[in-house]
Amino acid sequence: MLISNIINYLEEIAPPGLQENYDNSGLLVGDVGAEITGILISLDCIEASIHEAIAQNCNLVVAHHPIIFSGLKRFNNANYVQRTVQLAIKNDVAIYAIHTNLDNIYNHGVNSKIAERLGLVNTRVLVPRTEELLKLVTYCPVNSAEAIKAALFKSGAGNIGRYSECSFSTMGKGTFKAGIGANPFVGEIGIRHTENEEKIEVLLHKHQLNKVLEALKVAHPYEEVAYEMYALLNSDENIGSGMIGELQDELSIHDFLTHLKSSMNLEVIKYTKFSKSIKKIAICGGSGAFLLPQAKSSGADVYVTSDFKYHEFFDAEDSLMICDIGHYESEKFTIDLLYDILREKFTTFAVLKTAVNTNPVKYFI
Repeated sequence: MLISNIINYLEEIAPPGLQENYDNSGLLVGDVGAEITGILISLDCIEASIHEAIAQNCNLVVAHHPIIFSGLKRFNNANYVQRTVQLAIKNDVAIYAIHTNLDNIYNHGVNSKIAERLGLVNTRVLVPRTEELLKLVTYCPVNSAEAIKAALFKSGAGNIGRYSECSFSTMGKGTFKAGIGANPFVGEIGIRHTENEEKIEVLLHKHQLNKVLEALKVAHPYEEVAYEMYALLNSDENIGSGMIGELQDELSIHDFLTHLKSSMNLEVIKYTKFSKSIKKIAICGGSGAFLLPQAKSSGADVYVTSDFKYHEFFDAEDSLMICDIGHYESEKFTIDLLYDILREKFTTFAVLKTAVNTNPVKYFI
């Protein structure tokens, strides 16, 4: 089993094209062709993580946060980033980051894990992306339609929410006139030909475009493949920022805070005043202050996230309660999420959860 097999599987679940522009997810250090010996899963990858991987005979660290966000101009052990990268390279330990692409998916994502911990129901993405969906329209001989649809579905097209292999077809007539140098089997040069054709329409995500078009061209019998691509204004309800859901039962503020502290295994919660009971919960793992307006407009009673600045707490304005639980604390169960994903798929080598607490923030209580 190669490191590339692990990466390919993770990127089926959280495609790298879904990461934010500022992010640096993907293979940061290492050789995709190396044979895997074991995987260590961590929220962050620091020097201690590499030492732990070496001790556990793991040559791949899968971390949520990238150790490298911007370019490194020097490797001289000047800071923890350089030291971590150098240590990994010296010991043939690969580092793979799966960050905002894992944040931005509904199924098996960071926020779905938080929602699971809190016991939320009726969950949905808080702010779905509106620039993600495309519609592919192509035309083919009727007897080739099923093979082409199968190839498109296999490449990832045709998924709508919880449904797969979705398409729409109509029958029609296609015409063409073969020119000099055209495939001699398609018809006589200079004569207009008519063909019974099927028009196939499927939806796909923007990040799937190249893969889907490649599959179409391989499966299509025509020398020149006719297709159209449309950008849609539809939002993708399974991709986007944050999540919102409901508690099974309405709770008082005290009972909710107790539930939150217990469910997320917290030492401390920073929160704003609120005057109503709690039912509807908005969440965002990591730094989520940017979603406060959407959390308020969604009708949420509470917004659970982290990294609010002092003056940003005033923006709650008693329309909801902000619960800042800490960055590490909001995402630490991502380790369990990735462990479950990989352990279920790969059973021939060790998949381990880190024993190192990488949280740089300590609390004196």
